[in-house]
Amino acid sequence: MDSLPYPDADSSLRALAGRAEGFGRFSVGGLHGPVYSVTSLADDGPGSLREGCRIKEPLWIVFEVSGTIHLSSYLNVSSYKTIDGRGQRIKFTGKGLRLKECEHVIICNLEFEGGRGHDVDGIQIKPNSRHIWIDRCSLRDYDDGLIDITRQSTDITVSRCYFNHHDKTMLIGADPSHVGDRCIRVTIHHCFFDGTRQRHPRVRFGKVHLYNNYTRNWGIYALCASVESQIYSQCNIYEAGQKKKAFEYYTEKAADTGEMKSGLIRSEGDLFLNGAQAHTFTEECIFHPSEFYPSWTMEAATDSLKCILQICAGWQSIQRPADNMVIP
Repeated sequence: MDSLPYPDADSSLRALAGRAEGFGRFSVGGLHGPVYSVTSLADDGPGSLREGCRIKEPLWIVFEVSGTIHLSSYLNVSSYKTIDGRGQRIKFTGKGLRLKECEHVIICNLEFEGGRGHDVDGIQIKPNSRHIWIDRCSLRDYDDGLIDITRQSTDITVSRCYFNHHDKTMLIGADPSHVGDRCIRVTIHHCFFDGTRQRHPRVRFGKVHLYNNYTRNWGIYALCASVESQIYSQCNIYEAGQKKKAFEYYTEKAADTGEMKSGLIRSEGDLFLNGAQAHTFTEECIFHPSEFYPSWTMEAATDSLKCILQICAGWQSIQRPADNMVIP
């Protein structure tokens, strides 16, 4: 497991800050704020997570309790927050987290299951949010998406997350009328999409770098490139079930051009198993991650990587590290 990224991020409580790989690498979360301890599983009130998230100052939020937090409405997360589930087992149900016009948020080691209602996502990032890192979370069974990144939200990394028992897993880019989503940049790495139906992710307009993910037994497709999107798929594992088409292209009309276009997918070093089929556009101009960041932790797509991701993606039973930083 030495090949996994950020191996020392659990060496101290705040070692996570700034350790994301890819587009979300600048996110520091609540690095420069005090620790806020969640002592209540209530939806709101003293010691609740919601009370901490509405505080405007930076906070490193930890949990002193384990259990389920039933959210009756979206929980809005303000800027410069780390929601750190290490050391406990916290599950959200009912609704999800909303990152609205915020920056520098880290969400780590949490579970999301059973979100109900129209347009209810596990983690909804919109509008105009940036420098976000979602790490080691388990997400399943929401009525809309598990993670949605739309409305000009950008510079985001999703890493080592586990997705299962779901239909529309991850949407990046709202719809063809939101041409401002051309700014979107997302990195997804070391995630395990386990029998989810579609959108791993589906992308409009944005640039997405996928590496060292494992997607198996999808119901419609693995990746979808919609209008003007660019997806760089690098050393991922695509293992088909009954449906063999790994890459899909949906043609849509951008509001400001009137031209029908799909997106582009470049595949490099990917492993296609059990008859998985991939059609790619390698001859057309597509971004390369090295244009935006100098390095990332990647290995060849092998059976060994597949085994590691099944163990190391999603919520982990790990101790909360000690906090060795003194806040003046």
